[in-house]
Amino acid sequence: MPNMQGKVALISGGAEGIGGDIGRQFVAAGGSVMLADIQSEKAAAHAQSLGNAAASTTLDVAQLDQWDAAVAATTARFGKITHLFNVAGISEPGSVEDVPLDSWNRTLAINLNGTFYGCRAALPAMAASGESGAIINIGSMLALRVGAGFIAYCATKAAVTAMSKCVALHCAEKGYPIRVNTVHPGAIRTPMFERYLTLFPSVEEGEAVFAANHPMGRVGEAEEVARACLFLASDEASFTTGVDFTVDGGGTIRA
Repeated sequence: MPNMQGKVALISGGAEGIGGDIGRQFVAAGGSVMLADIQSEKAAAHAQSLGNAAASTTLDVAQLDQWDAAVAATTARFGKITHLFNVAGISEPGSVEDVPLDSWNRTLAINLNGTFYGCRAALPAMAASGESGAIINIGSMLALRVGAGFIAYCATKAAVTAMSKCVALHCAEKGYPIRVNTVHPGAIRTPMFERYLTLFPSVEEGEAVFAANHPMGRVGEAEEVARACLFLASDEASFTTGVDFTVDGGGTIRA
C-alpha cells in the first residue's frame, strides 16, 4: 500500500462509492481526509467510522463558495491540504436530440464546473503546504470511448480530461510539487451504477449488459478504482503527471 503518512486529502463525493473507498484507503495508508459531500449525514457517518484521521463537511461542488469553505474547513482541522480527489459527479442518460436541457446544464455544473472549482479552490492551499502532493480527477471510460446516449456525461468527462492536463502543465510551469492525473473508470459497482440497474427488466440483465462492455467480463469494484487513485496520489508515481489512467477492464480497447 502507498505511504500517505502525514498527508491530508480533500475528497469530493467522499460519503460513499469511489470517494468513500478513497477515504478509507487514504486513512489506512497513514493520511488524514476531509470527506466533502452534499450527503452530509452519510459523509459524517463515514468519517466517524474512520476515526480521528477523518472529518466531514457539506459540499455542493457546483458552488465555488462551498469549495472555498471546504478548503478552509480542511486546513482548520488538519493544518494543510496536500491532495485533492475530485470524485463527485452525476450521470443521466440522453442523446443530443432528447437530453433535457436541465439535465445537460446540471451535468455541466457538477461534473465540469465542480471539478474546475475544486482545482481552483484547493490549489493555492496545496501549494502553500510546500509538500509534494497530487490532484486526482475522476473521468470515465466514456470520456475516451463515447456513447451516443450519454452526451452530457461524455462531454463533461472529456472536458475534465483536457482540463486535468492543463492543470498539470500549470503546476509544472509554476514549480509546484503537485502532479495532476485523471482516472477513467468503467462500469463500477457504486450507488450511481445501482440506479442504472433499475432501468432494466431485472438486475441480472442490467449487470450482464454492463459487464459485456468490459473484455474482462465483469463490473468493477469501487475499491479497485480507489487503489489506482492512491497509487497516482503517492510518491510511487512521482514522475507521472497529465496521464489518463484507465480502470475499466479493457473497456476502452475493446474491438
